Amino acid sequence: MNKKAVLLPFFCLFLLIFQEEPALSQTKPPDRTAKAAAPGFNRLQSGLSLYQEGRWREAIGELRRAQAEAVDPELKGEAYYWISLAELSSGNYRGAIRDMDAVETTAPESKRLREIPYHRGRALYHLGRYDEALIFLKLYTDRIGGTEPLPPGSSAAARKSAALYWIGECLYAMGQLDYARDIFMMVTTGYPGSAKYEASSYRLGLINQKKIEEELLALLKWSHEESLRAIEEYQRRERSYDQALIAYQKRIAELLKDTHIPDLEAANAQYRRQLQEAEARIRALESDSGSPPPPVGAVPPAPLSQAEKDRRLLSLRAAAAELSDEMLRLLNESNQEGIR
Repeated sequence: MNKKAVLLPFFCLFLLIFQEEPALSQTKPPDRTAKAAAPGFNRLQSGLSLYQEGRWREAIGELRRAQAEAVDPELKGEAYYWISLAELSSGNYRGAIRDMDAVETTAPESKRLREIPYHRGRALYHLGRYDEALIFLKLYTDRIGGTEPLPPGSSAAARKSAALYWIGECLYAMGQLDYARDIFMMVTTGYPGSAKYEASSYRLGLINQKKIEEELLALLKWSHEESLRAIEEYQRRERSYDQALIAYQKRIAELLKDTHIPDLEAANAQYRRQLQEAEARIRALESDSGSPPPPVGAVPPAPLSQAEKDRRLLSLRAAAAELSDEMLRLLNESNQEGIR
């Protein structure tokens, strides 16, 4: 985006804010014919000409000389008044406030005193002292006509709309957007011809945009908090699953270490040996006819009848079958214990 296009709205706002109404900044100077011969009058006129040309620093110097030469308190107060406005326009806000105080002390009967609260409020605003600025600006509007709208086009209406605008600026700077919007609405609806109409309209647009941004931020914050809660719940469940899995693994390990398993394995081994011995005896009886003769001198055993041989063979086979069944039973029990 073009940088000039971005800066243009802010430049326009700057012009709207610092544009002063003719009824306020171009107040008529003293009557030339009545006081032309008074000391400091000519320098006052020269300073006012420089002020109207926007040559603030030169105007301040010339008006200072007029104030020093002036003898009449009203003329001296007039010089102080325009010095304060020139300082306010050049950005010397503290100096402007000091010279406004000088107007009040030098010319307590000056008609310029009714405008001092307005300019003092502007200076305090630029110094960031918004609470104090609101006091003087409210005092100024109350003197003009309070909250009641004035007839458009009059100098009083121009002065009041300008003061209301700066009240709105103070509230806006303090973050009181709802109150600031009400004040700017008073300017745009009650004084459509005011020099502060455009600036007030611009501020209203900014406030509405800011409200939308705040609502979007609140929505994003809520969405983010919901996401965090969902993540925390997922992590909590994950920890629960991990703890349950660890408990099951410990239980399996404890079952594997059970002392019954070695006992069962030892019993199985013993039954296997007995079964092997029984099978060996069966094979020996079956091959008895082919067995080697007894040693020399040994008393040969009495020959067994065929019926006795058959009986013993059947007895050994039954014993071998029982051992085999017992071994299978023990193996099944061992396997079941391991599964549990």
